[in-house]
Amino acid sequence: MIAIPARTFSPAHRVNQSLTSSVEKRILEYLAHRAPRWLTSDQLTLLGLAAQIAAGALYALARFNKFTLLLVIACIILNWLGDSLDGTLARVRSQQRPRFGFYVDHIVDCFGAIALMSGLALSGFLHWPVAIAMLVAFLLLSAESYLATYTLSCFQLSTGIFGPTEIRLLLIAGNLALLRSPYSNLFGHRFLLFDVGGIIASACMFGTAIVLTLRHTAQLYREEPLP
Repeated sequence: MIAIPARTFSPAHRVNQSLTSSVEKRILEYLAHRAPRWLTSDQLTLLGLAAQIAAGALYALARFNKFTLLLVIACIILNWLGDSLDGTLARVRSQQRPRFGFYVDHIVDCFGAIALMSGLALSGFLHWPVAIAMLVAFLLLSAESYLATYTLSCFQLSTGIFGPTEIRLLLIAGNLALLRSPYSNLFGHRFLLFDVGGIIASACMFGTAIVLTLRHTAQLYREEPLP
């Protein structure tokens, strides 16, 4: 493996057009400027991963006590804090490590997603085929995003108006709905609420991955024509 000198690396342009992006940016900068000096970006990254793994474990335990879902919500909030604040803190303190940060942040997201979907599959609130479909769709969409970042030098943090924060908010709302009832009535039939949401989410992610693949393939074909 050939190491690439850091001086030749140019970070990709970051684009975030999600609903909460402007408010979230102000909140994160406020927190970063007031964070204690002993707190580091690496610690925040580990916090985000630990919180997501804990959320998966708590989902599995919610099979026996649904009020464990309240602890899942707390873990989702901690995951947002760690996953979102680590990069902002590094930028505020001028301690950016763009290659290390990009790699670690997103490989952590992949492992965290596996833990979360595994917990949901064991929770009884979601059938395991739906959990697998959501995980595969997420990993496929993530792979497309990372490949586009490398080839187009543009990292899309959101898809349309939805980004990671919006997904967390939907998950929190779903957990609160589960406390009332794990079922949803649709077209005169009763389904698990998270099955309905999971199928919709999987279809949207698969569809988005296909559309982006076609769009970026066409763009790269135009930018690199045959001689």
